[in-house]
Amino acid sequence: MKLAEALSLRAEMKTKINNIHGRLLQNAKVQEGEKPAENPYTLIEELDSVSEEMEKLIKNINYTNCMTAENGVSLTDMIAERDVLKKKISIMKNFLSNAGTLVDRYSNKEIKIKSTVDVAELQKKVDAISKKFRELDMNIQRINWTADLIEK
Repeated sequence: MKLAEALSLRAEMKTKINNIHGRLLQNAKVQEGEKPAENPYTLIEELDSVSEEMEKLIKNINYTNCMTAENGVSLTDMIAERDVLKKKISIMKNFLSNAGTLVDRYSNKEIKIKSTVDVAELQKKVDAISKKFRELDMNIQRINWTADLIEK
């Protein structure tokens, strides 16, 4: 199985666990004398089974990410870098949006509000970081589709 397939399977399992959670909540209580639509104990057994399977899969994914490297950089390190870049881009875009917003003045007597930074200059830096993020993300995706899942 390729790493990308394992990641897709992990997402399916997460959805299945969320579904079981919802079904458990729906069957947690009933009116006296009524029976639940589904047996909660059966659902709990299903939750245990899927959770155990998902844990094994996640361990294998994490192990594969640690053991798979390109140019001396592990996939785990690439993912960490990508996650940090994504957060930094989000913060910077939000900041630039705020810094670039003009404040309307209704008369010359009102206080003039101006940006504390050169928005255009910082936008170029954000664009460069965004490009690095896209290239890194594409590289991670390529590796995900070429690397085999390593089972412990």
